[in-house]
Amino acid sequence: MNALHQELKAFLIETMNLEDITPDEIGDDTLLFAEEGLGLDSIDALELVLALKKKYGIVLEANDEQSRQHLRSVDSIANLVSTASKHNT
Repeated sequence: MNALHQELKAFLIETMNLEDITPDEIGDDTLLFAEEGLGLDSIDALELVLALKKKYGIVLEANDEQSRQHLRSVDSIANLVSTASKHNT
């Protein structure tokens, strides 16, 4: 498993207070905001957007469709973080 993916899974668990879940239980393509996935809601989205800004310096609009796509899964967040870090170096 990719180190960034593992880091993001631990970040999600901590940020979203998902105490009953381990990083190994979250697939890279698990939907974060779907009932068949982690089942996060709009309040979670706001918290996640703020946490990503604080930890990675990534600025997203919570209600923007493109932001929703970036927050779709661990894999999509990893792509966003990787792209942002390349632009910041």
